[in-house]
Amino acid sequence: MPVLVTGAAGFIGSHVCHHFLNRGEAVVGVDNMNDYYDLTLKKGRLARLLPHRDFSFHQLDIAEPGALTTALAGKGIVRIVHLAAQAGVRHSLDNPRLYVRSNVMGHLEVLEFCRAEPAFEHLVYASSSSVYGGNRTVPFSEADQVDKPVSLYAATKKTDELMSHTYAHLFGIPQTGLRFFTVYGPWGRPDMAYWMFTEAMLEGRPIRVFNNGEMWRDFTYVDDVVKAVVAVLDKPPTDVPPNRLYNVGNNRPVRLGDFIDILEKLLGVTAVRKNEPMQASDVERTYADIAALERDFGFRPSVSIEDGLKNFVDWYRSEWMAVTDRR
Repeated sequence: MPVLVTGAAGFIGSHVCHHFLNRGEAVVGVDNMNDYYDLTLKKGRLARLLPHRDFSFHQLDIAEPGALTTALAGKGIVRIVHLAAQAGVRHSLDNPRLYVRSNVMGHLEVLEFCRAEPAFEHLVYASSSSVYGGNRTVPFSEADQVDKPVSLYAATKKTDELMSHTYAHLFGIPQTGLRFFTVYGPWGRPDMAYWMFTEAMLEGRPIRVFNNGEMWRDFTYVDDVVKAVVAVLDKPPTDVPPNRLYNVGNNRPVRLGDFIDILEKLLGVTAVRKNEPMQASDVERTYADIAALERDFGFRPSVSIEDGLKNFVDWYRSEWMAVTDRR
């Protein structure tokens, strides 16, 4: 039976698809190919997947009622990795309806698709570390109270978790939510700090540094995230209701100022730092407690921030700059 991956042309989704294909599994990918960021990037990720004979792709909007059922009838989908969502914390300040449609209605349609399949085995879906809001107790634990989000994006992700719990309770749909912590790496998203800093520094432009660089992020390399996603999908919950939540992070927060220092060394460029106050939708620190994921799946991240950023910079210079003719 094929694995369905929503958001297959996205950053994490494309990496997940590659992993399943490389271990010999068939993958059905869906993505709406929206233009939130440069479509060249999404098309490039997709172009690397399409040559695989076990990969098929459907361009569709999962938030459209019945779209998944119409496109995938008879495909025998009983396992789903649901990564499609409207990303970007700051963007949600200006486009709230888009986030509710994509993240809440889209998640509901995935749940209804699962509900209609009597033999359904497991839904793994993307939540976010943003659900922890302004939590000051670190590291962030799955047992922490998360009812005070500081962005609409975070509120939509918490809503997804609540809906999933309800569907697990009412209909017995096995589900696992993964709270991702600042994922980065090759083929990443250009709205993320590591990408924007790299691009600006190479072009000699200033970079915006919030809170004088006194912010900490639990940067998590994409290969480590994929490792967690696959391990979790392979082991559905047996709880009653069959519903779980795990943090997926590096467990080693990095100060933003130090992060920029590492990029400077890798790029051979001194950043022009433009210090600005912290934005209302931001939090000072993220820090993942991954004890539960380690206990249940033996998960430990293996890629350091130095190695992960080097991999990204090498990819950016060797592939992305060539694609966009910026050499």
